[in-house]
Formats: sequence, structure tokens, C-alpha cells
Amino acid sequence: MPYQLYYWDGLQGRGEFVRLALEYSGAKYVDVARTESGMKDMLKILASKTEPRIPFAPPFLKDGDLIIPHAANILFYLGPKLGLAPSEDSLRYVANGLQLTITDMVAEVHDTHHPIATGLYYEDQKPEAKARAGDFISHRIPKFFTYFERVLTRNAGKHIIGDALSYVDLSLFQLYEGLRYAFPRATRNFPKDYEALSALHAAIKRRKPIADYLKSNRRLPFNESGIFRHYPELDQEP
Repeated sequence: MPYQLYYWDGLQGRGEFVRLALEYSGAKYVDVARTESGMKDMLKILASKTEPRIPFAPPFLKDGDLIIPHAANILFYLGPKLGLAPSEDSLRYVANGLQLTITDMVAEVHDTHHPIATGLYYEDQKPEAKARAGDFISHRIPKFFTYFERVLTRNAGKHIIGDALSYVDLSLFQLYEGLRYAFPRATRNFPKDYEALSALHAAIKRRKPIADYLKSNRRLPFNESGIFRHYPELDQEP
């Protein structure tokens, strides 16, 4: 049976980190929310009063009767099955740690446009968002990306871990793409400031499974309802 990926319709969001792994590996999967009754089916699971493994929120993956929540947890599960994780058990935990660090950064990206409350509109917190985005651009992007650049270069620069492409490399590609969309001015020096990450991003973009996916209608466009949002007033010089 194909994997079933549950995430909000119309959004890349956290679900895209899982989609990239599934697409790259050629795995059979259903993007459930994009089917006729998909959103209704997803909400039914989330509201279930009988399912003992009820997830807190999407994304979550169904593999037969098994439900796996949280993007990093899903990738930890899928990685070995899709050939996108190191073969050594010890390195799989390192890969998971790197993915969780990406998860931390993604949460901070979200907070640049919703620094006070997720229940408020962006327009209700614009001054706070501008201050938060300024700090994120000046301090947090360099903090995270200098770390990823260091790990990548210490591993010979082609992959973040091990000697083959992993789901973490694909997630770094998505993180790079999302930041370039949300903050084009702030990230325009990425190729100079983060040479190894930029080279990894370019190499993954050229790989046929990813190149084909990016051209397909399965790749949802970035938009201002997702995690990576482009508000010109938040895009400041670093």
C-alpha cells in the first residue's frame, strides 16, 4: 500500500520536508488532503475519540495501521526504508539530531511573522514581527547556517552526514529554498557566505527526481499562508 501523508491542503509547510524524501526516492504515496475527501478524513483522525495514537497536528504519516506524527519523526522512520539514512545506527541518531535542529529553525521562521500568537493575523502583530524578523536575519540565520556549513564542510562538503545523500540534505535544500523566498534581500549573499550549503542546494536542485518534482503540479508554490512567507517589510539587510 502507498504511504498516506496528511497535511493541510494548499501549503508546503512542514509536510514538504516529508514530500521531498518521498519524491526523491520514488516511493508511492498519497497526499491525502489533495484528494476529494482528504481534508475531511484528516480532520476526522485529529478529532477521533477512539484512536489511541491520535496525532497532535499534521503532518503525520500512515503506513498501514501505523500512524507516525511530526516531520522529523516521520523522516527518522522513513529514512532507512527509502535509502535516505546512514546505514550505521549511530549516524542515524546524528541525522535525527540535525533534522531536529532544522525543525528548531523552521519554528523560528514561523515566529518572524507570528511572534505573539498563532491565533492572531499577521496584520495584528506587524510591529512585533518586524522586530522579530530583524533579529532573526541578523542573528539567528547566521547562527544556524554557520553551524550547518561547519558540519557540511567537515563531512567533505557533499553531504551533511555519511557518504550519500540523506533526508537531511533534502531538508536543508527546502530550508534554503524557503529562506530565499521569504527573505530575498537578506539572503542574497548566501552563495558567498555559505559556499558548501549553496553548492549542496544547487546539486540537489539538479538531481532528476527533484528537478522533475519542482516542475510538476505536485510541488505546491510558496505562499503567504505557509511557514515561509514573503512580506517585503520584513525582508531587511542583515
